[in-house]
Amino acid sequence: MSRIGKKPIPVPAGVNVTVQGNSVAVEAGKNKLSFNYRPEVAVVYDAAAKTITVSRKAETRQAKALHGMSRAMIQNLIIGVTTGYSRDLELNGVGWTAVVQGNKVVLTVGFADKKIVEIPAGVKVDIVQNKIKVSGADKQKVGQTAAEIRKQRKPEPYNGKGIKYAEEVIVRKQGKAFASGG
Repeated sequence: MSRIGKKPIPVPAGVNVTVQGNSVAVEAGKNKLSFNYRPEVAVVYDAAAKTITVSRKAETRQAKALHGMSRAMIQNLIIGVTTGYSRDLELNGVGWTAVVQGNKVVLTVGFADKKIVEIPAGVKVDIVQNKIKVSGADKQKVGQTAAEIRKQRKPEPYNGKGIKYAEEVIVRKQGKAFASGG
């Protein structure tokens, strides 16, 4: 039995939850997110207790897999509309820059041309010197946007240049050692 799926999801004050058909919509302030769950699971919102419970309709392997996943996705919606998600990146390289222009991030990262990454709706990108902060309510969009920015120039272990996550540790390598003459 799924240990994650059995736990009820507490709904904080100020969050509106709507369960219709196979869809859960969560709204708080200006943030609104929704999730379409599979028919193998059932979602029930108890307004009096302010909790959401997820249960599976059958004991199949597929239903067991979707049980915990559906609960985690709904939990992510509630966290997203209340506190939001963010990923921090660092830009390491001499003369490398990042600039937000409209709904695009323009990266100058040592190539002949500039690299451009689109910013999806609902995601905000802030740049201060060599620090890039990607934030928003949707966990998937925030992570995907941060990964797209990092993909433009992954960190390399010899010089330490590249775009890396703030918590990421790049293990440095020594490089080639030249033999002494003789």
